[in-house]
Amino acid sequence: MAELEGLEFGKSDFVLLDEVTMEQFMENLKLRFEKGRIYTYIGEVVVSVNPYRQMDIYGKDNIEAYRGRELYENPPHLYAVSDAAYKAMKRRAKDTCIVISGESGAGKTEASKYIMQYIAAITNPSQRAEVESVKNVLLKSNCVLEAFGNAKTNRNDNSSRFGKYMDINFNFNGDPTGGHINNYLLEKSRVVHQQGGERNFHSFYQLLRGGSDEMLQSFHLQNDPAVYVYTKEGTSNNDRSSHKAVLSALEVIGFSKEEITSVYQILATILLLGNMQFESDGESVNIVGQEVVNHISELTATDPESVNKSLLYRTVATGGGEVIEKGHTEQDACFGRDAFAKALYERLFGWIVSRINSIIEVKDYDPVLHGKNTVIGVLDIYGFEIFDNNSFEQFCINYCNEKLQQLFIELILRQEQDEYQREGITWQHIEYFNNQIIVDLVEQAHKGIISILDEACLTVGKVTDTVCLDSMDTKLAQHPHYTSRKLSPTDKSMDFQKHFRIRHYAGDVTYSVEGFLDKNKDLLFQDFKRLMYNSLHIPPLLMWPDGHLSITEVTKRPLTAATLFKNSIVALVDKLACKEPYYVRCIKPNEMKSPVLFDDARCQHQVAYLGLLENVRVRRAGFAYRQLYARFLQRYKMTCEYTWPNHLMASDREAVEAIVIQHGFQDDVAYGQTKLFVRTPRSLFTLEQERNHLIPILVTFLQKVWRGTLARARCRRMRAIYAIMGCYKRYKVKAHFWEVERRFANVRTMADYGKSLEWPTPPAALSQFHSITVMWWARQIVKNIPPSDMLEVRAKVAAMTALSGERKDWGVSRAWERDYLANARDCPQTSASFIRISKELKNKDEYSQVLFSSFCRKVNRFNKSTDRGLLITDKYIYKLEPKKQYKVLKKLPLDSFTGVSVTTGVDQMVALHTSSQDDVLLCLQRGELCPNQDRVGELVGAIVDHFTRSVTEIFFFFQWFLT
Repeated sequence: MAELEGLEFGKSDFVLLDEVTMEQFMENLKLRFEKGRIYTYIGEVVVSVNPYRQMDIYGKDNIEAYRGRELYENPPHLYAVSDAAYKAMKRRAKDTCIVISGESGAGKTEASKYIMQYIAAITNPSQRAEVESVKNVLLKSNCVLEAFGNAKTNRNDNSSRFGKYMDINFNFNGDPTGGHINNYLLEKSRVVHQQGGERNFHSFYQLLRGGSDEMLQSFHLQNDPAVYVYTKEGTSNNDRSSHKAVLSALEVIGFSKEEITSVYQILATILLLGNMQFESDGESVNIVGQEVVNHISELTATDPESVNKSLLYRTVATGGGEVIEKGHTEQDACFGRDAFAKALYERLFGWIVSRINSIIEVKDYDPVLHGKNTVIGVLDIYGFEIFDNNSFEQFCINYCNEKLQQLFIELILRQEQDEYQREGITWQHIEYFNNQIIVDLVEQAHKGIISILDEACLTVGKVTDTVCLDSMDTKLAQHPHYTSRKLSPTDKSMDFQKHFRIRHYAGDVTYSVEGFLDKNKDLLFQDFKRLMYNSLHIPPLLMWPDGHLSITEVTKRPLTAATLFKNSIVALVDKLACKEPYYVRCIKPNEMKSPVLFDDARCQHQVAYLGLLENVRVRRAGFAYRQLYARFLQRYKMTCEYTWPNHLMASDREAVEAIVIQHGFQDDVAYGQTKLFVRTPRSLFTLEQERNHLIPILVTFLQKVWRGTLARARCRRMRAIYAIMGCYKRYKVKAHFWEVERRFANVRTMADYGKSLEWPTPPAALSQFHSITVMWWARQIVKNIPPSDMLEVRAKVAAMTALSGERKDWGVSRAWERDYLANARDCPQTSASFIRISKELKNKDEYSQVLFSSFCRKVNRFNKSTDRGLLITDKYIYKLEPKKQYKVLKKLPLDSFTGVSVTTGVDQMVALHTSSQDDVLLCLQRGELCPNQDRVGELVGAIVDHFTRSVTEIFFFFQWFLT
């Protein structure tokens, strides 16, 4: 936890100081800075000191250390406040915002980048492609906006010269689904003029230093910024790499190649405008060198003549509706050129922001379908500025900081005390400075400085900055926070008719009134707007939509720059006020950008005007957490046995008291009218730990109950299914029996006992029974066959089984005689001789029966064939010579044969395979009386039937023997 940091690092939370004094505050801040601890808490506010060096505290391990942890579990860090804002958004569906404030160079831009990186790292754990795309666009937008909106100043090498507020939209899962960026008051005057030692916007130098030779040549540019009036101040070593990063970021975001080219063409146009010179011959003004006009015309896709006329002439409409062209003086032409360059860059920057918004904004979001869309806002806006020469831009920037300070006072100080009083909580009242009086000085209607400036801009006639200053001196003479040299003649730090001073919350700032009115009017001739609107390129046309109006249609005077800025800041403050705020207060330790120097006076001044000491006093006197009783009970009731799942007490307050007493926090809380107030975050952290421990148990219990419900419903459904299936199966069985009874009702009277009838297809449940029934029916038919025919039947069954339909005709339809050599019809001349020889062989070899005999033609291995007689008995196979009274030529034991091979055709070829001798290949002869008779099937059936019955007899013998 944060308190576990060693004492050598000081106090990690200013609330823990022994005494709340400026001395102790500064001593602790300096000690932590010197020890490399740049972050310190004030309750939930993070105080950040710019280290001016790279620090190894932002890696993946650090992100994991802060992910999902409570604020005080780890040392102070930006990641901790980022995670707190994210958890508040996700847990309570509450819109939150992180306000980053501090003066220029205090590290606000870097802080906003680290916050964005952390939020991107902890979201979308499932790596959904669409969410990753949104995250990439949000992260890459920082790179693009830095290039086009940041510049090097004397105080900061990467100073934001615009204000940025980014809303990040999240779905109910806590994953980013889109966002929206608002930009405020781009310092466009920097485009045409920079103070000594400062640079123009980064984008110009990145283009000139990082652009390829082909690109620069097509834009008519050189790669040396010193060549151009607008960029002759300074350069940087990383402009080339930054340019590549910006190009990559633009592509990732979704800018097309044509859009990217158009962006850099506009930058090139601005650079060429800065080098444009004018000359006067006394009567008219001309542009020196027509080539630059042609280049600008080419880059903007406009007509060269139109470019020339818009720079040298101004089109005006008279009272009678007549349109005339009024030539510029050389001074007016230079002023118009610079105004055009500033407007080009401002419109370009605004278009880039709107283009990014069009890509990342949430579209077609349905809260009913997708859940509540919550938001985290990140505000990175320019800090309080005090320069040697403070102009209109510093006036607007400091007014913005006054409004943000007012919001801080409203949310952190005044609302805190008001809520304690409203809830009846006793505490020590803290005095603080309310800067509402300064805000009113600037923005009050009819009396404020902005109203006086607008009135001067609307006045007809020659109204100068000096006249406007006199008007402010008259109307604001009695204001305690306003003065000028006229009102304070002895103050020689100001000049007459030039300076006025405002006593801001951050200190006194002296402003030079020179240029106030021109910058407030923000004058740009309509000719330039029509010129860009008529461009053939799409982006410039979209940047200048007001250019479609003709000169006679432009009658309404636009709002002044100060009023527009005031309205946008008021809207910003209203937007922040409706969110739960988290603050990062940035402090600049020195003006030298040194990582070791701590300027006590400089830092003390920032601590004072940021109101940090008052913040500590309020936090010490107050309570770190407060919540409505009902919401507190809803979140933590599972941690108390008396409140889970529902309490039976008289009110929610009593139930909350039961929770507090059970955990022993009664000395660390106070009970208001509607809310519970918890003094230290440690008590809340203990409750959160207990809740996190119980949540998995409750989830498991709910899963068990729900799974049981689902299982019971599934069981009931399965029982119903099985009941239906049982009824249906019984019906199918009965239907099958009815059909069998119908078909076989008269089989006893049929000649073939129903052999010709087709059995009905049985249901699956009767498949085995059907097989047994068919076999029984077959036995009923077979038992009527005479015993003398059974041998033939068995042989045919064996042949059918062995051939398995491989041989189409195998003699099944005829009667099988087996012993064809003994049959006088087959061979009348030799049957008697064969019968005599077979009897002799039977007596000699003791075989019991003849399985098969027939004439055959034997084929030897030399492909020679001879007529032979074949006799197969139950013991031997004999090869006989018919011409020599059936002399035995060869005798082989029957059990030495291992198989029989036949063909699938109608030929009578048979191959008898033996285990010890050569195979016997022969061709059976069909006989003289039946030349088409097939005997192959009969031979196969006789042999297979014999071997089958032999195996069966052996099986029954062994069964008898074992019995």
